[in-house]
Amino acid sequence: MKKIAKIMTSALSVAAIVFSVAAFSTTCAATHSQASNAPETQAVASMPAAQPVDLTYAADKALPSVVHIKYVQNSKIQTVEVQTDPFEDFFNDPFGGFFGRGQRGQGGTQKRQVQTPKRTATGSGVIISTDGYIVTNNHVVDGADELTVTLSDNQEYSARIIGTDKTTDLALIKIDGKSLPAIKIANSDDVKIGEWVLAIGNPLGLNNTVTAGIISAKARTLGANGVESFIQTDAAINAGNSGGALVNTNGELVGINAMLYSQTGSYSGYGFAIPTAMMNKVVGDLKEYGTVQRAMIGISGRDVKTQVDIEKEEGKEADYGTMEGIYVSEVVENSAAEDAGIEKGDVIIEVDGQKVKKFGDLSGIIAQKRPGDKVSLTYLHNKKKHTKDVTLKNEQGNTKVVKNADLDVLGADFREVTKAQKEQLEISYGLEVMKVSGGKMKDAGVPKGFIIQRVNDSPMRTVEDLQNAVKEASTSKEPVLYIKGIYPTGKPGYFAIGLQNE
Repeated sequence: MKKIAKIMTSALSVAAIVFSVAAFSTTCAATHSQASNAPETQAVASMPAAQPVDLTYAADKALPSVVHIKYVQNSKIQTVEVQTDPFEDFFNDPFGGFFGRGQRGQGGTQKRQVQTPKRTATGSGVIISTDGYIVTNNHVVDGADELTVTLSDNQEYSARIIGTDKTTDLALIKIDGKSLPAIKIANSDDVKIGEWVLAIGNPLGLNNTVTAGIISAKARTLGANGVESFIQTDAAINAGNSGGALVNTNGELVGINAMLYSQTGSYSGYGFAIPTAMMNKVVGDLKEYGTVQRAMIGISGRDVKTQVDIEKEEGKEADYGTMEGIYVSEVVENSAAEDAGIEKGDVIIEVDGQKVKKFGDLSGIIAQKRPGDKVSLTYLHNKKKHTKDVTLKNEQGNTKVVKNADLDVLGADFREVTKAQKEQLEISYGLEVMKVSGGKMKDAGVPKGFIIQRVNDSPMRTVEDLQNAVKEASTSKEPVLYIKGIYPTGKPGYFAIGLQNE
């Protein structure tokens, strides 16, 4: 469950509200009454007359494309360290302090094996291709051992994960099907505030549920994910809606429902969806590269109005020549922004001719770019306008394609330590290096027999743990594995293995 500000719940627990038809009907009636009382010779007002909105077409069109996702995480045995009671230690082993097992009355830790319970949860997803590609939220599938997809006609499929992106909270999964009811995808950049939309999903165990509302705001940032430019809606979203569809009145997808803002944990006002403009880029990258190619301008900052308000509270006079744009509070070294000559205190106002009024606008534009793409950046320096073409870079400071590395890059074979090794070396977990045939392990001097216990401060209990560590590090700002472990003699050892692309 995601918690933002008050309480932010996500699709394994997401948002919801009740749509009021009465409010819409009253508006129509009032408009009609005003029009009827107007003189016949009076010109039609500039505001168009309100028309009834029929959402049945959109619901009928989009419902078959929204699926139910069941998440299963199987029970597992884990070894954990627990704090022991010092008095219990004393009574169980009154001579412990004399024989080197710890001093009496001070307590300590014990390693115990615990069995985690089986976990199940539900969410939603949207079919985007007839051959079975489905988009959902990362938090709907993260950590799943099994995924079962149920279509609106109750057909069931097992799904596999193609790729995930925690930064945008999106995931791409696949089922083996043909001629599936894929949804038509619209350009979310074209949606307007006040436009009617439907949220479709499986909230609170109620499958194939449709709720209605309007677009309340665009380019919202909440601090929930690394990259955000949410569509805000008052269409009801609740637990189970995550990964479902936000569609326009034509039944076309404009967003993937992700979370709600609530003081109670259930719907009480607004839901938030990831726009399709961002989704299309993420899906394309996951299909082609296996990981998202994320472009970076290389700044930290905030809305210029927020910066002005902060300075006013400090008793300072602030004038940046505009009240709309992104105030730059920090420029990352060797970044696209530094190359453009942007400095702390500058205000970014346009990217590729599109106005940037708030941080969500900037995030939404850059999220559609890849490292190596050129953009036109317009900014104010000492209130004077400048425009420069800059080349965006990846998180590692270059324009190369970033790919997920796998264990092959290490050039070694691994296995979990045996029970005998655990007892002999007094350890509870680790991975033994069985063979070093080349690759990064050989370059770093890691020998056969070395036992890896931690990588980048995460415990290595299984080979899968190591695979995940390699994958995560290979696409990070610092693509290095910091390895901590022990030699077969019990002597501790440390290694650093670079994973930079050649």
